[in-house]
Amino acid sequence: MHRLGFRFRVCDKNLPGKPDLTFRSRRKVIFVHGCFWHAHAGCPLSHIPKYRFWRQKLAANVKRDRNAVRSIKAMGWKWLIVWECELKREAAVAKKLEKFLSALGG
Repeated sequence: MHRLGFRFRVCDKNLPGKPDLTFRSRRKVIFVHGCFWHAHAGCPLSHIPKYRFWRQKLAANVKRDRNAVRSIKAMGWKWLIVWECELKREAAVAKKLEKFLSALGG
């Protein structure tokens, strides 16, 4: 992010969901989600374990993520989720981040 010219805070505890990257002057946040831990649907890095404990844990993570995004939106902030599987394509992720952060109001 610094190479792209953006300055940010890491894990801002003052915002719902403690976003991984916070850009206060732009009122934008980025969540970086692990595909397994955040149940990325249809992703080969994500699978549903057969044990009920894990299914409940992952479902609770998804619910918590949904609530955090809802709260961020209610505060008038913009948000973006970057998935673990996307990070393999560094150039594409950089372009996605730059587009999100450079857009005025969106």
